[in-house]
Amino acid sequence: MAYMETYKQWKNYAALDEKLVEELKSMKGSDDLIKDAFFSPLEFGTAGMRGVIGAGINRMNVYTVRQATEGLARLMESKGEEEKKRGVAIAYDSRRFSPEFAMEAARTLGKHGIPSYVFESLRPTPELSFAVRHLNTLTGIMITASHNPPEYNGYKVYGEDGGQMPPADAEALTDFIREIEDPLNIEVVSEEALKENNLLTILGEEIDQAYLNEVKTVSVNPELIAEMSKEMKLVFTPLHGTGKMLGERALKNAGFESFTIVPEQAEPDTEFSTVESPNPEEPGAFEYAEKLGKKLGADVLVATDPDADRLGAAVRRNDGEYEVITGNQIASLMVDYLLLAKKDANELPENAVVLKSIVSSEFPTVIAESYGAKMVDVLTGFKFIAEKIKQYEEDGSYEFQFGFEESYGYLVKPFVRDKDAIQALVLLAEVAAYYKKKGQTLYDGLQDLYEKHGYYQEKTISVTMSGLSGAEKIKALMARFREEPPKSFADIKVVETQDFNTSLKTKIDGSSEPIDMPSSNVLKYFLEDESWIAIRPSGTEPKIKFYIGAKADSESAVSAKVAAFEKDIKNLTQD
Repeated sequence: MAYMETYKQWKNYAALDEKLVEELKSMKGSDDLIKDAFFSPLEFGTAGMRGVIGAGINRMNVYTVRQATEGLARLMESKGEEEKKRGVAIAYDSRRFSPEFAMEAARTLGKHGIPSYVFESLRPTPELSFAVRHLNTLTGIMITASHNPPEYNGYKVYGEDGGQMPPADAEALTDFIREIEDPLNIEVVSEEALKENNLLTILGEEIDQAYLNEVKTVSVNPELIAEMSKEMKLVFTPLHGTGKMLGERALKNAGFESFTIVPEQAEPDTEFSTVESPNPEEPGAFEYAEKLGKKLGADVLVATDPDADRLGAAVRRNDGEYEVITGNQIASLMVDYLLLAKKDANELPENAVVLKSIVSSEFPTVIAESYGAKMVDVLTGFKFIAEKIKQYEEDGSYEFQFGFEESYGYLVKPFVRDKDAIQALVLLAEVAAYYKKKGQTLYDGLQDLYEKHGYYQEKTISVTMSGLSGAEKIKALMARFREEPPKSFADIKVVETQDFNTSLKTKIDGSSEPIDMPSSNVLKYFLEDESWIAIRPSGTEPKIKFYIGAKADSESAVSAKVAAFEKDIKNLTQD
């Protein structure tokens, strides 16, 4: 019953933030609510912590933000005085309490004499990554819950390379955070004291302009853009998030003229009132963009999530309707265009490399290889793509061309070391212009690629298992798959099993070999028909995810395979 004692401690804390006092009172008499909020602390996952806003150690509030930042301050101090003085860049998105959480982080760092560089108003996650590199800070903090519902917020930590904090530092940070037993009594300084002691710098247009100057280099063929800038029509929705300011400017800087921003979703809104979920993966996110697109005859609809690190798109079909395409399909179109354009311009290096996560499609792999480029897989989490970019820069073995994850995250140029929807917005507009010049849409281009390389289709099945019991169910399910490995899916044999937890791949004949990647709680099964299935608990949400990748000779055949795999997976999870 330790959670009840923690609840009472918060309830009796005289200086508790007023916004949380009433919530604690409303929990009285409900053991389930109290347990969920106080049983265990909000955990760091693949990209920091994310949770429901509210009272409790398992919630996002000023105290859990202070606790995380206190841990970060101690980590920075462990690296020495000079490193600590490099400071922290801090940005935030359009969510509830994001500005307040950003300033609480700065106030906590200030107690340790650590300078903070805080943006004057909301900014995209990729600009935070850029700012860390541009300002040479030791770390960065992004206050965001990405594409989660309005009741969520989150806290992402970045390393000095601008990538999400790598595993070793993330583990050390977690240890420092766990040492802090009482988040209520963490000392902070006032905002006035930060200013008086030169520990607070407000960032604005100077960083915006530096970032946008780099985004200009994303365009591959400015002549094409100039030729098609008025003809190719694009509708853009930032979904009430951070994407409008820099996205609009980036498109204009690239030379695009015929783009329109969805007016109902242009401005920040903590409630994301026009969408059920501000997630560009969901077809519902394009409702307003589609109406506007049909009115204007737009070639493509583009949406960015609240912190503008993910980008989704809907393409116009021949019947005039719009079809939301997947992150894998967007990446495939981008990879093909980038490598083709560079090859035509004699700018494609012999050691070109594209990076993707292990749960992303193999379609971009065959596309990249058709141009002589190498595809390298990494673990899920863009920090692993950032690590590879850094490795290649140091050893000169490969030249980075593009990186992506199936979850709608892309990176074109490595002046950012995380997903960058602003870069992706500019590149996808150029790809659409390329097909427009050919008298085609992005939908037509996708069909051409399938005809050339084979039909690929992917699907992600997310099973939500909330609360303490949910975490136990996820753990038990992963254990069962390891103890009783499936021999087939939809009657198609498993020919190789990869367990990234043990870093071992095992073939059907029983032979095995090591996997040269960091350990991760992921299982992946390769089938005899070149299809694959992967299983991974989410690092930021109470979900277990099943990833399906299928290949066939026609669209109908590949769809049938995916449906059969999905049915089999549902049966396995219900046992």
